[in-house]
Amino acid sequence: MNLSLLFLGKFLRHGTAIASLAPSSPWLSRATVRNVDWDRARVLIELGAGTGPITRELVDRARPETRLIVLERDPDFVRVLRERFEPRPNLEIIEGDVRDLAAMLKDRGIDRVDNVISGLPVPSFPKDLQRDLIRNVSQILDPAGTYNQITELPWVYLRFYRSFFYEVRFAFEPRNIPPAGAYYCRGVRPID
Repeated sequence: MNLSLLFLGKFLRHGTAIASLAPSSPWLSRATVRNVDWDRARVLIELGAGTGPITRELVDRARPETRLIVLERDPDFVRVLRERFEPRPNLEIIEGDVRDLAAMLKDRGIDRVDNVISGLPVPSFPKDLQRDLIRNVSQILDPAGTYNQITELPWVYLRFYRSFFYEVRFAFEPRNIPPAGAYYCRGVRPID
């Protein structure tokens, strides 16, 4: 199956529910997880994994004892992810909605995660879903942990993420087509 065609088809049918026209490049995938402390990470969660380019980085770089949770809502993407990456003892791919994130993790005995890596098109979400997502992240993210958000619009959403987090840095990746990057966010601000 051509993953790029699957991704493009989803984008054309679902618009802003899919963050991109094509899967992230290996350079962008590496940039998105560049700040993860692989020696200390116990639990990592990926939101909106799509066809799995960032999942590949997580699987390749995480220690065997690091628990990887991948959440994807689209059943076709979930099938692709399971075909590509399962079975692995430290990886679980969940078909579900980000609104149920805290409950899904609680059901798995997870209180806190060290890093949240997001491929979701958060700025395109309705305001209530944006707040729900960040509220869920604040419930599960370790105070020293980071929320990493991939973007294909470099620097455009810096102010947007600063409205939700106290500390926001941006890493630019010019080799992706189109040029893109990742926000590294720490310290969730209180949400109304």
